[in-house]
Amino acid sequence: MSWIKESNLGWFHLLCLRVLKCGRIPKHVAFIMDGNRRFAKKKNVEKMEGHTKGFDKLSETLQWCLDIGITEVTVYAFSIENFKRSKEEVDDLMQLTKEKFKRLLEERDKLMEHGLRIRVIGNMGYLPEDIAKLAAEAEFMTKENNKTLLNVAFSYTAQDEITSAVNLTLQGLNNGELNVADINLNLLSKCLHTQNSPYPELIIRTSGETRLSDFLLWQGSCSYLHFTGVLWPELSLWHFLWAIFKFQCVCKNLDIVKNKLQSFPALSSNGSAFIDGVDTYRLDLIKKALVS
Repeated sequence: MSWIKESNLGWFHLLCLRVLKCGRIPKHVAFIMDGNRRFAKKKNVEKMEGHTKGFDKLSETLQWCLDIGITEVTVYAFSIENFKRSKEEVDDLMQLTKEKFKRLLEERDKLMEHGLRIRVIGNMGYLPEDIAKLAAEAEFMTKENNKTLLNVAFSYTAQDEITSAVNLTLQGLNNGELNVADINLNLLSKCLHTQNSPYPELIIRTSGETRLSDFLLWQGSCSYLHFTGVLWPELSLWHFLWAIFKFQCVCKNLDIVKNKLQSFPALSSNGSAFIDGVDTYRLDLIKKALVS
């Protein structure tokens, strides 16, 4: 299955999209793709069949986002906590991930045509070297694309992300690049894996669970949370459009809170120079993974 499917929506689907486009479309939407294993159990198939169907649904959902005009998508693909599953399942998931990243690299022309940039966010230290290298190749290959950004949260938890941001800041203090007065919400926000991305306005979780499971806890502090009981591989366009409609119903009230939260103080000159250095450091890590 391709990472980007060709749009095959019927006239009625397109009409519904056009109606929703008359309202506000969130710039950044995040998905907690939950329910692959329950789907497999429901269908009486192997777990990996459920995970494969889950990837197929990701490519379909990404196309819906492109169709409606969403410019950034973040998906919770694999939590650090998932490494605690059985060795057999983890190994199978790593193999599936490897296959999908290889397929992504084969689709270079399609990615460039759609202007899709791939960014893998998470703790790469937990990943096998071959997968970390494939992820780095995908990031480096698409780094100049600027129409749509897909953040793949892999080997990720929000607590690990926030800890990493704090450690970066402490490193800046210890190295004399920052003073205590330079540290503020703006600086810490830009030290997160999502860096300069806008916070997600809408977070959608499937499977009926009503929790964030350590996903974008900082960035999602003012997001509209939409929970649906459908399992991830069973998510339909109508479930997706209903989430967009519900977001549009509350977005005015959402803005009042969000604007208060995001009135961050400006970066100091030290802070700006430090963040430039962090960006360079992250790019160097990608280049290092390419030659490992």
